[in-house]
Amino acid sequence: MAFLEPRHHELAGRVRAFADGALAPLEFEEERVDELARRLLAMLGEAKITAYAVAAAYGGALEKLDARSICVIRETLAYRMGLADFMFAMQGLGSFPIYLAGSEAQKREWLPRVARGEAVAAFALTEPEAGSDAGALSCRARRVGQEWVIDGRKRFISNATIFDVMTLFARTGEGSRGVSAFVVPRGTPGVRVEVQQTICPHPLGEVIFEEARLPADALLGEEGMGFRLALATLDVFRATVGAAAPGMAQRAQDEAIRHVKSRQQFGGPLADLQGVQFMLADNEAELQAARLLVHRAAWLKDSGAERITQEAALAKMVATENAQRVIDRALQLHGGLGVIKGTPVERLYREIRALRIYEGATEVQKAVIARGLLAAR
Repeated sequence: MAFLEPRHHELAGRVRAFADGALAPLEFEEERVDELARRLLAMLGEAKITAYAVAAAYGGALEKLDARSICVIRETLAYRMGLADFMFAMQGLGSFPIYLAGSEAQKREWLPRVARGEAVAAFALTEPEAGSDAGALSCRARRVGQEWVIDGRKRFISNATIFDVMTLFARTGEGSRGVSAFVVPRGTPGVRVEVQQTICPHPLGEVIFEEARLPADALLGEEGMGFRLALATLDVFRATVGAAAPGMAQRAQDEAIRHVKSRQQFGGPLADLQGVQFMLADNEAELQAARLLVHRAAWLKDSGAERITQEAALAKMVATENAQRVIDRALQLHGGLGVIKGTPVERLYREIRALRIYEGATEVQKAVIARGLLAAR
């Protein structure tokens, strides 16, 4: 079964041409991360790539979000530059709840700007004591007259340092039905950000709300529907995390093949050694298996499946774990050169690590998969 259509292959070709031309000179930049992130987003917007993160009714490229298109774009961008992939992905993740539940005014205000790469989107769910356990949120929103007053902290928030619009999840009641979602614009009084440093360049931060005040119409949808909104959003975008992983792994595999064919050892190229050939074969098997699971999950969503929780968890888990092993082998094949800062495999080794954690760590995916299996039997 072919999960991708000709239009997806054509899209991949267009994005690859952009990445090879525009991104190649920037792929080893790691200074002034916030400035670089905004620059990349502007480039993605100009190339009309961010338009694939928004529906056509609000300035996007397609009538409705197409999970396979997002996967193709993420894999192609991640091959060249992890930060470019992430800036694209966050436009979708941060704005999708607005698309799902926002008022017409909220959609018109933010989605066209997100589609053009002019407004940086963020998704604020994780907290110091509520990571994968999203039902344990403690950040609170209380209604005071015609305002919502927010108190609490959000941690590990991508684009926290540069966001223009943030989808915030906060507690307005008890239990999972007591979580609501809000649109938070940049400059909201009572909101401050503390930068968090990571092993690879990323505009990450902790967002602190201290009696932050939002107008009543900042609520997304109805009060209490935030948890459902978060799950519906992650259901779509979790599979696309899996798409970024084969992009990084494919780059590592290509770099490894180039290296072992040119590196002379023991009287010939490394590629002549059977042990090296076996490592490349293992890489290829894990790459192709991961890509198929990702494309299958995205195809199911595009085919009308209401939920792809199980399939997305499988795709995310296998793709990210496989990619970690592929990149590790590629680095090993480079020998000492693999740990020299500024080489592709060294950068990929740092970039891949976060994918096994964000949007649900591997262990969380295993729990999701197991619950689904047990419930179905």
